Amino acid sequence: MKDVSALKPPPFARIGDPVSSVSTPALVLDLDAFDANTQRMAELARRHGVALRPHAKAHKSTAIALRQLELGAVGVCCQKMSEAYPFAAKGVLSIHISNEFVGADKVAMAIELANYVRLSVCVDHVAQVEALGLAATQAGVSITVLPEVDIGQGRCGVKGNDALAALVDRIVAHKGLRFGGLQAYHGGIQHLASWEQRRQAAETAAQATAQYVQFLAARGIACDVITGGGTGTAEFDVSSGVYTEIQPGSYVFMDGDYGSKDWQGGWKPAHSLFIASTVMSTGKPGMAVCDVGLKGVAVDSGLPVLRPGDHGGQLQYKAANDEHGILQIAAGDTRDYLGERLFLIPGHCDPTANLYQQYVGYRRDVVECIWEIDARGLSQ
Repeated sequence: MKDVSALKPPPFARIGDPVSSVSTPALVLDLDAFDANTQRMAELARRHGVALRPHAKAHKSTAIALRQLELGAVGVCCQKMSEAYPFAAKGVLSIHISNEFVGADKVAMAIELANYVRLSVCVDHVAQVEALGLAATQAGVSITVLPEVDIGQGRCGVKGNDALAALVDRIVAHKGLRFGGLQAYHGGIQHLASWEQRRQAAETAAQATAQYVQFLAARGIACDVITGGGTGTAEFDVSSGVYTEIQPGSYVFMDGDYGSKDWQGGWKPAHSLFIASTVMSTGKPGMAVCDVGLKGVAVDSGLPVLRPGDHGGQLQYKAANDEHGILQIAAGDTRDYLGERLFLIPGHCDPTANLYQQYVGYRRDVVECIWEIDARGLSQ
């Protein structure tokens, strides 16, 4: 009997092979569309004199982050402390944790990271400041702190000038901390359906942010960085005159939710991220079953849709089970789809990417690269 300890699955993709030969399910990336998206966002920020700090939670890949840095990004955002480690290890030297954290374990990670990168973090409670300030001062490191202000999201962040002043006062009291400015993010408005709704909401959010900046300025406190914004409002945020930095993430992929929105003025990223799938069963009339279910696609922002034009629009993804995707076949279509390849657009790219280990990048239907999703699962 052979030694089973060496048994492992064969490679699911090989560079140089046609993308049609990639074993499914697989997360595949149209590199032409991806390159166009990354370049356009970099150009948008550069044209308005605003820094670009893309959100790595969207892709979880150091390879993508390094590409963004090559195009002029000043660093990346991470949402969790552990998520920052792979990026720091690959030489991303400026990392902003755009989220609050509590606990000795998280503070210890912040101190460790601050020895290797320019680290900035968010706070919205004086207890967070005290714990981090004492540890940073004792360790002899410097961490930049940005209080988060609630500009309408109603989730994290302080509301009101007095609460903000209390945070700033405690930050500057600690030798190991540096007040860096404000985190001002409104995630809810990123997904408003119409362009005009997003424009108006972004203007309101920018005005709310400006009020806090003016309040601090009146106290003699300058905000070097005012960071926020996202894919859905980037075009408005860069021209607001308020933000010095934007944090879009999904623009590199353009998932189904963003793709369903109203975009104007020629600004619309292209779909670049797909889930390659295979129809594995056609045993029931009018129905096909593919190999992408809940363990292969996030459905919080809707079910995946087929790439426009594929299979003549005759298939529609209708339900997701653990390992099965149920597709309805259009009435009157008698074709047997068994074995057919599908390219699915996920409704929400961020949690979908977290389900996979690698991206398969292809250009003109040939596999060109395989990129690790090396921050997947790092949610501490």
